[in-house]
Amino acid sequence: MSAAEPRIHIIGVGGDGLAGLTSRGRELLTAADLVLGSEPTLGLLPALKAEKVRIGSDLQEVVRLLENRLSGGQRLVIVAGGDPLFYGVARYLCDRLGKDRFEVLPHVSSMQLAFARIKESWEEAYLTNLATHPLDDVLDRIRTAETVGLFTNDHYDPARVARELLARGLDYFRGYVCENLGAPNERVTQGELAELAELDFDPLNVMILKRKPGRPDQPRPAGFRRFGNPDDVFAQSRPKSGLVTQAEVRAIALAQLDIQPGHVVWDIGAGSGSVAIEAAQLAHPGIVHAIEQDAADYHLILANAETFGVKNLKAVHATAPAGFADLPAPDAVFVGGTGREVARLLEAAFAALRPGGRLVVNIATLEMLNAAYSVLRSLAGQVQVLLVNLARGTEQLETLRFEAVNPTFLLSVTKSSSAG
Repeated sequence: MSAAEPRIHIIGVGGDGLAGLTSRGRELLTAADLVLGSEPTLGLLPALKAEKVRIGSDLQEVVRLLENRLSGGQRLVIVAGGDPLFYGVARYLCDRLGKDRFEVLPHVSSMQLAFARIKESWEEAYLTNLATHPLDDVLDRIRTAETVGLFTNDHYDPARVARELLARGLDYFRGYVCENLGAPNERVTQGELAELAELDFDPLNVMILKRKPGRPDQPRPAGFRRFGNPDDVFAQSRPKSGLVTQAEVRAIALAQLDIQPGHVVWDIGAGSGSVAIEAAQLAHPGIVHAIEQDAADYHLILANAETFGVKNLKAVHATAPAGFADLPAPDAVFVGGTGREVARLLEAAFAALRPGGRLVVNIATLEMLNAAYSVLRSLAGQVQVLLVNLARGTEQLETLRFEAVNPTFLLSVTKSSSAG
């Protein structure tokens, strides 16, 4: 394309509208025949006499419109908030129509303005746009970052982001929400995530998370393993002693659950809490909810958690599935006791599970195996089933013998990542 052929100008606009642009930017907008932009950005330019077209979510429609109007020789301008090439529309349009058709006049990015307002550097910050990268997809990056900058949207507004982080135990950030940057009604709000979770914010905002200094890592108590601890280190009620999930079975089940740092985990029918406690050590700083209806076992969970020094375990004294109602959606679910209403319990647990999450069930009898397998197959299609037969070596009269452990079944399924 020669220099004489028409170009499409993409102009970054700040909260002060025309007043904040260079003279060239103002001239191009004043002379334009057609101006395209999002509704909030067009709202910053009420004085323009050009035809205005709102850009929605269908950017391919914008591409078709530009191609049609270019052939007519019209002067076309696209306006975008801040820097159009920083998580903006310019990259998409340049890829589709060719870079030679465009000239970009950037403004200061709202992300850059937000960091300037709180007087923090963004050189090493993790930056992302929740409109194109859902929160679940970026949690691992957020979890390990010192500083995070987020373009929020209607679905993931700052209050919801704060609630989601708290539900996963990521309470070690201080939050800043910068609204309507550069406009007369600009506002910067800072606070604990629990405080931000209760507030309402204007849709035009940037959220910044800053890790608190000096937050210690969770220490592991001396003498205990991260998982697979011997059965007898857990306090158990009498005469039910011995019904704790065996150490070897527990280790296999935790491997199948694929627990990652920051995960939300449910242990249903938690008993003395052996699985929940070891899951909490693997999920830290995530949260494990140990759901148990027996009052004596509920107090055993609290006692064992204190013995292990586990702070990210919440014991829930409730009957399943009624006790699920107020819990955050889990990334992994372990079911250690199904009872007679196996179908209703497993259906409710699977429905609550996040897409891509894992559900593992420990079964002791053939009758329950058949019932659980039938339900899980109808829910997930493919079910992995293990029969775990164990025998532990013991010395008797200077000879080695083996004592069998009661056999048990482990059933595991994965919820489709496309499931709602």
